[in-house]
Amino acid sequence: MKRPNVDLVDVLAFVRVVETGAFARAAERMGMSKSILSRRVARLEEQLGARLLTRSAQGAQPTEIGSAYFARAANILAELEAAEEVVADAVTQVAGSIRLTAPISFGIDYLAGALADFAAAHPKVDLDVSLEDKKVDLVAGGFDLAVRIGNLADSSLIARRITTVRSAVLASPAYLARRGRPERPADLAEHDLLFYANIGSGEQWRFVIDGRTEYVRGTPRLRADNGDVLREAACAGLGICILPTFNAESAINAGKLEIILPDYPLPDIGLHLVMPPGRAATARVRALIDFLAARFGPEPAWDPCNAHRTKNIVSD
Repeated sequence: MKRPNVDLVDVLAFVRVVETGAFARAAERMGMSKSILSRRVARLEEQLGARLLTRSAQGAQPTEIGSAYFARAANILAELEAAEEVVADAVTQVAGSIRLTAPISFGIDYLAGALADFAAAHPKVDLDVSLEDKKVDLVAGGFDLAVRIGNLADSSLIARRITTVRSAVLASPAYLARRGRPERPADLAEHDLLFYANIGSGEQWRFVIDGRTEYVRGTPRLRADNGDVLREAACAGLGICILPTFNAESAINAGKLEIILPDYPLPDIGLHLVMPPGRAATARVRALIDFLAARFGPEPAWDPCNAHRTKNIVSD
């Protein structure tokens, strides 16, 4: 037999009548007119094919079937109310788990300390962190939040840009002493270059100089999908690389790498926090987003090492 598709508001109307013993009091409690509430209860009885209430001038009392239905329906409605409270708590309380993904180098050097401080400030939050340089599917991976660096493709994901990431062309003093210092982008064609593999740009860099595009190819001495590998190779004198300043800061400050081609600046890119739709509604995710935005923005702490602001080079 096909089960009736009852309206939960009709069920609630019936439960309130039984609880109050009268249609008028039940209607007042639900904020609707007595006639509408009465029609809702009548519709429920019609759909179920059974009389649930005995009506009289003194009020309304459940029939035997109505009493059995009330016991189960009241429990179900109570469970629904409890479920709503769980959702309300999740939206208003900074508690629960956050699954987060981020690039490896940034995650180790900067995000790890920030997350430790956030966890200390919010002891009811559990963090599950995955570091991965390649972009992952947030929905399929069950992630609440991702840290992403660069230009974002159009998608259904929700993104918040929290700070600017700047990059520089870099080489070690030993490499420059041995091979000479490039004075313009075209000079890179005579040098060994270290390429970042994850952006799919091929073995060339693209410079935009005075509105004109100039492509530079050099000897691809090394390719890597991680910035730390490129940094260490450059420090060892293997070649010239392009790195975000957050990844190169320590090496620049230690004199292991030098910024070259300062008159041909690189474009700024964004550090974004990206979420699947709906995840930003929870208090714990909102709290982490605000914490990271305050921690890293609006001007990131690692940028004083970048003496030359850059705007016009892009890897391609």
